[in-house]
Amino acid sequence: MKIYKNIPRSEWPKLCKRPQLQTGDLDTLVSEVFDKVRVSGDEAVKAFTRQFDKVVLSGLTVSKKEWEQGTAVVPEALRRAILKAKKNIETFHKAQLSQGFSVETEPGVQCWQKSVPVRKVGIYIPGGTAPLFSTVLMLAVPAQIAGCEKIVLATPPNGEGKIPPAILIAAQITGVDVVVKAGGVQAIAALTYGTESIPKVDKIFGPGNQYVTAAKQKAQTEGVAIDMPAGPSELLVIADETAHPAFVASDLLSQAEHGTDSQVVCISGSLEFLESVNDELEKQLQNLPRKEIARASLKNARFLFSSDKAETIGFVNTYAPEHLIIVSREEAYYLENLRNAGSVFLGGYTPESAGDYVSGTNHTLPTGGFARSYGSLGLDDFTKKISFQRISPEGMRNLGNSIEVMAKAEGLDAHARAATLRLAALKNEKL
Repeated sequence: MKIYKNIPRSEWPKLCKRPQLQTGDLDTLVSEVFDKVRVSGDEAVKAFTRQFDKVVLSGLTVSKKEWEQGTAVVPEALRRAILKAKKNIETFHKAQLSQGFSVETEPGVQCWQKSVPVRKVGIYIPGGTAPLFSTVLMLAVPAQIAGCEKIVLATPPNGEGKIPPAILIAAQITGVDVVVKAGGVQAIAALTYGTESIPKVDKIFGPGNQYVTAAKQKAQTEGVAIDMPAGPSELLVIADETAHPAFVASDLLSQAEHGTDSQVVCISGSLEFLESVNDELEKQLQNLPRKEIARASLKNARFLFSSDKAETIGFVNTYAPEHLIIVSREEAYYLENLRNAGSVFLGGYTPESAGDYVSGTNHTLPTGGFARSYGSLGLDDFTKKISFQRISPEGMRNLGNSIEVMAKAEGLDAHARAATLRLAALKNEKL
């Protein structure tokens, strides 16, 4: 692994660049799929699933029988682990519940706010080489806590047209209403418009590859909200010589095995430590079932030597990682100066995979540098805030003149008149 040493800031944009898959004319493809799904519904979703995934489907949703058969074969140890994860995710997200607030901004002017759940949500669960049943928990649990009326899950089927049992059991225990056997752009399009068998939703959640991310962005232009741009996985580790090289290597590989477009970065002030991590990577790779994927991903990796803590945290904030691990004597300094990261893992015994599965935080996070403007998915993402106000006659007397002055300054006379008429009525009442 090449080690970059004390990189000048002029080189940071190049080092922060994420890998891009060759996707051809992505926008054209997404528009074509959306247009056909909008017009032809189920028929188009089946056709694209046959074209892209090589799977022929008779139906697009999981039947009651399929659901029962799938959940019945889940090993008891996995079932218990999923229930444990669900409990911790519930605990963390229930703590985020908002009671709303009410405030009198001035005498006679009462303003308040409350949270209302998004009515129908779609959750996208990546399939492909690693069906992510853990993402079902991360999305459906907060949706359930928020009080969303309908949860529609979409995920790619396997070669036999079936959904992995672990996804079905996670969906069952989290209150998912419909499981759709489709993935990729066609699934996002179906959730956007609705089809004969797939409900239209109000907001779409979940990570995916560049096709899914582009499809979600298209959905926004069609009036359906999305959670965030969440694409290929990434991890940045800050570590000094107090860290265990084998632990750091295992964390880097845990992200590298997600896909060939994943990216991992390790920054240290010790060249010897970076070389030890590199040796561990090669050693641990040999025993990974997904070693070819991980090895391809490591071609996108960055090893950076930086002896300056200000430079280190400056690069981190510029890169804005999805996941950030800090194992360093300078932890307090880094935390104080950290501005951009999706989720942070502190200390040698806090692997990133704990957050992926069972610690309780959400693993749906902004990627590709979007941590500069987005945060970790939370309960608020499944709700919308509605504001209310009530103005008494006293309040109108206090506000009316300001309304008139400001409205006229903007050239909006009808706005001003709405206040003028009320003020006149109040004067007549007084007489």
